[in-house]
Amino acid sequence: MSREIEIQARWDGDASVWIATSTDVPGLVVEADTWASMIEEVRLVLPELLEVAGRGQENLSLTFKAEEHLDLAGT
Repeated sequence: MSREIEIQARWDGDASVWIATSTDVPGLVVEADTWASMIEEVRLVLPELLEVAGRGQENLSLTFKAEEHLDLAGT
């Protein structure tokens, strides 16, 4: 059985980066220029963060949820 982890990802248009965080993994904050590199960065840091939290090696199921905020001027 896998442990499910939800990753919130949002696009920061000012900085031109994706930012990934998770309430399921304290301390997870990743920034990357592309969606694919953001996912790879999460995969790289996640095991270490889980080990620090005392959760060690587990089978994980990651769900990435994306968000982008746009301000539109009135027409």
